[in-house]
Amino acid sequence: MKKSDYFILTAAFISFLFSVLLWFNNFKDEGLYVGIWVPSILAAGAYVKLIFKK
Repeated sequence: MKKSDYFILTAAFISFLFSVLLWFNNFKDEGLYVGIWVPSILAAGAYVKLIFKK
């Protein structure tokens, strides 16, 4: 795995943790919204990785 892969996975994991934090602090709508970021971050990372593949 490259450094960029770790960056993308870390960003997705931080988003997931933030979503869980919001959900359990009774900000359920905000938690759902942030939870949607996780697959978006992973998909964007996969797309960028394919575009700049060397």
